[in-house]
Amino acid sequence: MSRTGGGGGTGPGPRSPRPALVRVAAATVGAVFLLIGILGFIPGVTTGYDRLGFAGHASGAQLFGVFQVSVLHNLVHLGFGLAGLALARTIAGARLFLVGGGTVYLLLALYGLVIVHESAANFLPLDQADDWLHLGLGLGMIGLGLLTTRAPVEP
Repeated sequence: MSRTGGGGGTGPGPRSPRPALVRVAAATVGAVFLLIGILGFIPGVTTGYDRLGFAGHASGAQLFGVFQVSVLHNLVHLGFGLAGLALARTIAGARLFLVGGGTVYLLLALYGLVIVHESAANFLPLDQADDWLHLGLGLGMIGLGLLTTRAPVEP
């Protein structure tokens, strides 16, 4: 029986397989994205909620009073969270979500750093806090995807 989530156990017990760490990591990251997407629609958690726009740099809402959000931005978080939960069902899918999604976030951080935040190019919207968060998320997700699936070193 595999300890990576592959065996045929019938239920919890000492011999039932545990999910691979990469699957747990992907599910956790997915659940956090889902939660963040939901919180983006809750007044109070999202300050300036009355100025929440569908998209664009003019949206005046900020998640936790720090990260600029819009309806589209929140929907992206929800979609990303659902994708993470769905892909966490397999080791390959979990790794794809973490490494591929991390790459997307690195590209999004780069995009946020090169655009003018007050321009039409800022359609999600993004602010400087988002840019730094996306950089950290990208690096963290890629690290999780690679470190939780690397081959063990033989003694």
